[in-house]
Amino acid sequence: MVEYKLVISDRAASLARTVADPQAAGFLGKRIGETVGGEVIGASGYTFRITGGTDKSGFPLRPDVPGARQTRLYVGEGFGFHAPRDGQRKRRTFRGNTISEDTVQICLVVDQKGSKPLAELFAAQ
Repeated sequence: MVEYKLVISDRAASLARTVADPQAAGFLGKRIGETVGGEVIGASGYTFRITGGTDKSGFPLRPDVPGARQTRLYVGEGFGFHAPRDGQRKRRTFRGNTISEDTVQICLVVDQKGSKPLAELFAAQ
């Protein structure tokens, strides 16, 4: 059974919601940057863009790593590492950009709004 914690960001506020099968199955195989219809989670009229997430070990999903594999990258200043000194680099563990069964959290941003506010839609459920 697949279960995801969704963090949905809108300009006004952020919401957290947990989805399990069959709603969670709509996210399997999607990649960072793809859009998902709101009907998957019960928010008809909305569209969401996947911006990131984390796996079961807490490692972040990285947009430039293909697939759902876990890998160690040598990174400098930027995504996933903020160097305390100029020029410092470090090997960090990341997960690929594809959502799999190992993903726990998915970050979403509202691309298109529906007729009702998200807080109202999710408060009823």
